[in-house]
Amino acid sequence: MSTTTQLADELLDLLFSISPLGATVNGVPGYDHLLADHRPESEEAARTKAVDIAARARALTDPDDEVTRAVVVQQAESLVDQIDALGVEYTITDSFFAPAGEVLSILPMTRLTGAESERAYLDRLAAIPEFLRRVAGRNLAGVRAGRLPVRRLVDSAVAYLDRYLSAEQDPLARPEGGEEFTAERERLLAEVVRPAFAEYRDVIAGVEGRPDDKPGLCWLPGGDTAYAALVRSQTTTSRTAAELHEVGLEIVAGLEREYADLGEKVFGTRDVAEVFRHMRTDPGLRWESEEELITAARDTVARAEEVAPRWFGRLPAKRCAVEPVPAADGPGAPTAYYAPASLDGARPGTYYANTHRVEERYRYQAEAIAFHEAVPGHHFQITLAQELTGLPMLRRVAHVVSYLEGWGLYTERLADEMGLYSSDTAKLGMVALDSMRAGRLVVDSGLHAHGWSRDRAIEYLRANTPLADVEIVNEVDRYIAAPGQALTYMVGRLEILRIRAAARTALGDRFDIRAFHDVVLGSGPLPLAVLDEVVSAWVASVPA
Repeated sequence: MSTTTQLADELLDLLFSISPLGATVNGVPGYDHLLADHRPESEEAARTKAVDIAARARALTDPDDEVTRAVVVQQAESLVDQIDALGVEYTITDSFFAPAGEVLSILPMTRLTGAESERAYLDRLAAIPEFLRRVAGRNLAGVRAGRLPVRRLVDSAVAYLDRYLSAEQDPLARPEGGEEFTAERERLLAEVVRPAFAEYRDVIAGVEGRPDDKPGLCWLPGGDTAYAALVRSQTTTSRTAAELHEVGLEIVAGLEREYADLGEKVFGTRDVAEVFRHMRTDPGLRWESEEELITAARDTVARAEEVAPRWFGRLPAKRCAVEPVPAADGPGAPTAYYAPASLDGARPGTYYANTHRVEERYRYQAEAIAFHEAVPGHHFQITLAQELTGLPMLRRVAHVVSYLEGWGLYTERLADEMGLYSSDTAKLGMVALDSMRAGRLVVDSGLHAHGWSRDRAIEYLRANTPLADVEIVNEVDRYIAAPGQALTYMVGRLEILRIRAAARTALGDRFDIRAFHDVVLGSGPLPLAVLDEVVSAWVASVPA
């Protein structure tokens, strides 16, 4: 009979074998020479293993670690849901949500530490042609089965690959190594890698695609079932798309009072439509340069780091780096994102801010995004989990999106409690991002469960958020490309707030916000129901 730790290790090996780039992002050795397989038979074998691991974990009569067992079950069942959704067949887009974009986004983050890592990187480059042929094969199989990609996103992916192929500096040449490594890398890039990407580009350029009025999963064979599975996998709850759609509508409506109150202070008007007009058109709210945006991001992170000890008992051992999104990735990348530190210390945890078309981006949302992605958001959450060396590796790096993104969104409002926002204008940005995350519940479910068109999704966000068109369009295309992922933010925050309120009610004057945060961040990424149980156990342990 396996122990929970053994099952956790077995599942982690399965997850990283399926997604070796995930191992590289986390700095876990042993997978750096590999790329995802993507053959149907390989995915079916992985599915069978995941089902078996979940069943064995459930069958444990005396688990040595109940929390680890719960994480194993959820992660294994989530993997089954993701495989069943067949996303590799129809996910073609210009970002890391698609297989080709993931390679171009993740490989440049590699930090080489010696001859072994150099060899692994070269092996990976050499494997790219077969990887792309398999992805192309799945794309074409999807078309034959009626699981078509979205034509607009295919066009964006083609443009993305054209930019890669025409770039003067290949991003895959970014990792630095020795002289022999550099020479072989350049040969592989010129003779093997770029021709393979050119071949893949030509394949996808010719595939049939869905029009803008049918971008959701509900328009594909089996799409309703696939979306329900992805909602379950991503949120770690039993809430349905229909329920979440209504929750989103209610939250969006409830934010009007905050817009009115802050709008009166900043713009002298309580009319929400007028507040939105100011936020969209006031040239003083836009960035003037890439340097200005990055400097502000670094200042915001430093300010949060200074205040954090009053709200957290445990702090990360290493600070968060701040860098611009690589220029080649900018058009398809989100407004900002966090890349975890590698466990071997070769790569620091880094907050990437997107400076593409910087003059069209608005400064008012920058602070809230930095708090979410960096401090006290993902950098605290992910780095502290990595430091839990007494736990199985799965518990330290599990990709429980509703926990991860729920915490990030929770910290946007927590930052207000911490006194971190520098102005009422920055607080308007916080409310604007709340609108976007609540709008995600409406739009993601609207697209994939209710058959919304792309234009309808864009118009809904235009009517209910003040964000720039460049942001809104990127957001909607992201929801189309990654069904269900956008739901996790608000679902996770609502659950963390509910758990916090219950703990405060139970403990009264004994409630300590620093201790609460340490408990929430002290067990690694957890499914939301498991997080509830962990916090409840802490509440019960607090002395009377």
